[in-house]
Amino acid sequence: MSDIRAKKVSNPGDNIPGGGMAPSEKSKDLRKAYSRIFGYLGKFKGMIIAAMLLSLAGAVLNLIGPSQLSRITDIITAGFNGTIDLKSITSIAALLALLYSLGFIFNYVQGWIMATVSQRMTQDMRSGIGEKIDRLPLKYFDSHSTGDVLSRVTNDVDTVNQSMNQSFSTLVSSLCLLVGSAVMMLMTNWIMASAGILAVIAGMLIMSFIIKRSQGYFLQQQIELGSVDGHIDEIYGGHDVVKAYNGETSARREFHKMNDSLYICAWKSQFLSGLMQPLMIFIGNLAYVVVCIVGAILTVKGNITFGTIVAFMVYIRLFTQPLQNLSQAATSIQTMAAACERVFDFLDEDEMASEHETTEVLKNAKGDVAFSHVAFGYTDEREIIHDFSATAQAGQKIAIVGPTGAGKTTLVNLLMRFYELKGGSIDIDGISIKNVTRENVHDQFSMVLQDTWLFEGSIRENLIYNAENISDKKLDEVCEATGITDMIKQLPKGYDTVLDDKVNFSEGQKQLLTIARAMLKDAPLLILDEATSNVDTRTELKVQKAMDKLMYGRTSFVIAHRLSTIKNADLILVLKDGDVLESGSHQELLAQDGFYADLYNSQFEQAV
Repeated sequence: MSDIRAKKVSNPGDNIPGGGMAPSEKSKDLRKAYSRIFGYLGKFKGMIIAAMLLSLAGAVLNLIGPSQLSRITDIITAGFNGTIDLKSITSIAALLALLYSLGFIFNYVQGWIMATVSQRMTQDMRSGIGEKIDRLPLKYFDSHSTGDVLSRVTNDVDTVNQSMNQSFSTLVSSLCLLVGSAVMMLMTNWIMASAGILAVIAGMLIMSFIIKRSQGYFLQQQIELGSVDGHIDEIYGGHDVVKAYNGETSARREFHKMNDSLYICAWKSQFLSGLMQPLMIFIGNLAYVVVCIVGAILTVKGNITFGTIVAFMVYIRLFTQPLQNLSQAATSIQTMAAACERVFDFLDEDEMASEHETTEVLKNAKGDVAFSHVAFGYTDEREIIHDFSATAQAGQKIAIVGPTGAGKTTLVNLLMRFYELKGGSIDIDGISIKNVTRENVHDQFSMVLQDTWLFEGSIRENLIYNAENISDKKLDEVCEATGITDMIKQLPKGYDTVLDDKVNFSEGQKQLLTIARAMLKDAPLLILDEATSNVDTRTELKVQKAMDKLMYGRTSFVIAHRLSTIKNADLILVLKDGDVLESGSHQELLAQDGFYADLYNSQFEQAV
């Protein structure tokens, strides 16, 4: 049984009444997220500038239209007292068609560019996450649920992609249109422009208050979504156990509790952000009213023509419509920022120490292994291995036994450099594993764990995983030695049969496949962590004989609870509370009549 203990992941909102982080912490973290987003976008500076220029050009072309409509209106108004100049109207209409067509093309290209930027940015994020996972220590995954990690990799990155794709192109074009329409209104008539703009500014102040209030709920919504994903992954993974212990009610109660928290955060964020759209409609209508009143007064006084009022009505629409689009973009950007923060938190996690200065290399290792005063603990508060020392000579079979929690699997994790020592050293062929790369250490080992791992691929791909130049003859030899030849022959396509939902293997058969995979690697050192725990007694005897033959010449570390399987070990290390209590061969330990003898005899009595 593994000695790794998963920690409870604390919810960031546990210490704040009603859930969520303190407002100051949220705003600080979100400002950091925004700055990181702009950092990601820096590499696309040229594309973004091109998109902005196209948006600006499209906005300018669209903004020329109202002035031409004003000319047409004035020509028609003047024609009421005489003849309407249809030729001038036709030429102006043709110009408008050309301007609006070019504006559409520019906006289309700008949208294509921004969609490309958003896709490439999220592609970079996924690549960064993929590389980050390889650099994270195992202790990170021990302290974070699988569902939460997957939520960051999938949900949060997809949210960034969708939000950016929906909001950034809208943001760029709307800002250009907003500024341009304001300038054109001021150039046309500053009195009417000032009246319309002041009405809009009053509404913008209210909208900014809503955005500030809703931002924290968007962040908490993403956090709660990660918690729900983690719970579902955990319960689904242990579905059989939940059913067997009638834990459905408890699991359902916990899910509803998390789902309610997610609902509250989502409702508040969507409600507040949803207020922005009707608010902007109200602001637009208010601006229309103000412009109409002021325009009517100026027309009566003879300061402007009727065509100017028509132009201003279009300008006000061009001015308020971007504001409505900006309110929608603000909602998407808030969601994106919250998702980005979780992604960036993952990318900022502490990584394994750099190995750039590592100079020594293990080549053609014989397999001499020495543990010297090893000390280790998964946390600073609790030390599991206190002062462990042992020596294994090349080719020996070393068995590690002891009660649950004694530190057996922990020793193997340290030997593989999955964790770094707190004290002491581990040497292979006289070279400390601290002085060689982790990859180089891993190359020296084949490993079979208690929990099987098979992926969706052919039997061949699963067996020769990450190995090269493995012939069918070698596959046949290993499969024969591990007793899975008949199983392979019964499959429809033999080694090329794909492992999917249609191919059902027992846990014992899966374990035999992983044992064969370890044998095929042909590394000088071998680790078996309860490798035969899922096979029946008869199969275990067959596998044990084959493994004894295949382990010949390799230094093997075997963790076993069934002591009958390690009687032929060259050295048995008996661990208790992180210390070597006894060591020696099977017969020597029985002769000592100590802790090992008690363990062995108790298993023999239970078997009888």
